Amino acid sequence: MKYQVGDEFFQRLPLILAGPILKHTEPQSVTVWVALKQACEVELKVYGTTNDGEMLGECLFQGDRSTVALGKYLHVVAVTARSTVGHSLSSDRIYAYDLQFTTTNQTRQTLQQALCSSSYPTASISYFEHQKPTFTLPSCRLQDLQIVHASCRKPHGSGFDALPILDSLIEASANQVQLRPQQLFLTGDQIYGDDVADPSLWVATTLGDALLGWEEQLPVAGVYCTPKELPPGERAKVATNEAGLTAGLHNKSGKVASHLLSLGEYYATYLLTWSPVCWPVVFPKGRQVTSDRRAIKNWNQAVKDLRQFIYTLGKVRRALANIPTYTIFDDHDVSDDWNLNQAWCLRVLGRPLGRRVVQNALLAYSIFQAWGNTPEQFAQGQPGEKLLAAAQALSANAGKDTQADEAIARYVGMPAIDTHTDLPVLVRDNSVFILSRHSETLTWNYIVKSDCHEVIVLDTRTWRGYPADQKTIAPPMLLCPKAFEQQLVLPLRKIAEDTHNETTFVIAPTNVFGSQVIDWIHHWNLQQEKVFSTDVGDAWNINVEALGKFLNTLFEQRQQVIILSGDIHYSFAARLSYARIHGDSSSVLVQLTSSALKNEEALTKLIHTRIKHWLLPEKLRYWIGWMNPANMVEIAGKKLHRDTFTAKRYHKNRLHQQQQLAGPDWYCVLEWMIRQSAQTSECTADLSSFIAPWKRAQNSQIRYLQPLMFWKSRWFQEGQEVVGLNNLSLVKFELPNASTDYQIIQDSYWFCSWYPTKIVYSRFQTQLTPNEQLLGNFKF
Repeated sequence: MKYQVGDEFFQRLPLILAGPILKHTEPQSVTVWVALKQACEVELKVYGTTNDGEMLGECLFQGDRSTVALGKYLHVVAVTARSTVGHSLSSDRIYAYDLQFTTTNQTRQTLQQALCSSSYPTASISYFEHQKPTFTLPSCRLQDLQIVHASCRKPHGSGFDALPILDSLIEASANQVQLRPQQLFLTGDQIYGDDVADPSLWVATTLGDALLGWEEQLPVAGVYCTPKELPPGERAKVATNEAGLTAGLHNKSGKVASHLLSLGEYYATYLLTWSPVCWPVVFPKGRQVTSDRRAIKNWNQAVKDLRQFIYTLGKVRRALANIPTYTIFDDHDVSDDWNLNQAWCLRVLGRPLGRRVVQNALLAYSIFQAWGNTPEQFAQGQPGEKLLAAAQALSANAGKDTQADEAIARYVGMPAIDTHTDLPVLVRDNSVFILSRHSETLTWNYIVKSDCHEVIVLDTRTWRGYPADQKTIAPPMLLCPKAFEQQLVLPLRKIAEDTHNETTFVIAPTNVFGSQVIDWIHHWNLQQEKVFSTDVGDAWNINVEALGKFLNTLFEQRQQVIILSGDIHYSFAARLSYARIHGDSSSVLVQLTSSALKNEEALTKLIHTRIKHWLLPEKLRYWIGWMNPANMVEIAGKKLHRDTFTAKRYHKNRLHQQQQLAGPDWYCVLEWMIRQSAQTSECTADLSSFIAPWKRAQNSQIRYLQPLMFWKSRWFQEGQEVVGLNNLSLVKFELPNASTDYQIIQDSYWFCSWYPTKIVYSRFQTQLTPNEQLLGNFKF
């Protein structure tokens, strides 16, 4: 059964295929991203409001920009509005914005008209009667700051999608400027290039080709194939052997059986992830697609999960239109293990198909995510604008414009290829190798600032340092020395000189610290040289030299740091207390992890329960460390006296020679925060908009069995360390009475498994100060 996507299909669709998504927003400018089915001049206006957002006021900002033609039916723009008379936005007001679209034949459509069509007669992206999206800037007081973060959203993943919860959080506080969520940070895996469901690829392939208006020629085994010639469920050998992708290794071929390959498929996947518009109304049954019994079962289950996902996309769309949204990639935005280690780079980037897939993914990321994160890079004359021109030229010539293709490779940072070896060029950066890149390559990391906080968003994928004196599978530095300087050292110094921010956030897509049992598994896998598709090398603490440098760099400039991360498909909070041996003060790092939005697994469901705390509780962890060169060693809690942790007692391969003879420069201790009892969320009372009718009927049928299903009972589900079900987290601060020290809170929202289903939240809370009592356990 073929998915019918042609001229008639697009004629029935509204003008807007995805969006609007509110992106980089600051007192002087507002950027909104939108994807359309035809070329338009798009005008953005930003208004003040009165009566708590109910009434529109004067127009404060205005801007316009033409769409970029990425294909016959795909025209994208991120339009930025500014003031021409010196207006600026403040943090104590609610603002609204509006869009107007002018087509090439001078036909005009309002935002509401552009959202609707015969196929979609109604669409709401506002919380007010005036039907305009609204937003507020981050508060100037830390105790009123409201930041949402989350990661890892796989459409066919198990469980309910947690991102629609954001819609309810905004709706419940839309007219309350101090309580309304003010920023959203999506910290990785906004789409999945690998681990794609067969029905998803069935849609994405056909939709992608139709959006482009041409079929890409993919290099496969010395010939060229179109995406349709590589059908869903049959791509494992091509993805693994021809592209070199590693997600399917170790008997995991199912992870790449429907891997995205073409540019159109990556484009289409973004539209399908953020909007309900392009999804088919009906999916074929498994038996209509294949005769294999297991494949039929998997297809039908994936369709059920996708239908539930699609059911709440309207809520996701409205939420993203009403909160400034910032993103950064992790590996799945391209493919599992992307740039994991030197071996991956040599294996994938040295093959024509592997290189093509990575370039396609990065071009799609640039347009659908990076453009809105850093709109200044896409201004006139900047590398981003040149990239957009090249993407447009590539599509205008049906993918056959070699010059445009080379320009795209240059701007998205594809490394040069050695003509003698056909392998990517690596260059030396002190003791590590890094991928070569052109001077005009886009910068993926960026900074967001307000009056009371700063957010430093790290790129830990394209600036990795691969050890020059170790095996190619050795865990990398997630930031090479050059990247440390560019992404952390210089920004921290500049921000300190320019402003006085109360709190520093750092977005680290992969965790700085994780569960100790996961660390053990990673080290065991490394010893077995089983590093692909097991995330060995993605966590900071697998390379202790890089971790030591990371901590030293942060604490040289800040005494308080908050890390927001995702990646691992469960949420938790931990506090690291750090002190210099010859220093007068100590520092604190609080890591808040939120994952996954939609990708809960059997293991994460298990550790969500009391079993985790019963069998594998997280214990206090202690380290001693050195400054130059940076290094750190974990020590047992029973050996905290100076005489028992002298560096020379450790294996010589763990430390540099001078560190074997000298004492440490600093020490730290990590503690996990208790997950408090789940509380029922007050943001919504009606769950019918979250749970599709067929799913509600299914839940109703088994409700009488609930007393027998003890593993779903509230008591059993009240674990004490992590939230392992799909979740989304809200970060805020409290200043207790008569105290000068803030407490930081992460409320992780999730759907409870006991009947009836409700949205609940688990709170993690800790002081934003070091634990001096635990630091006192060290005896020097």
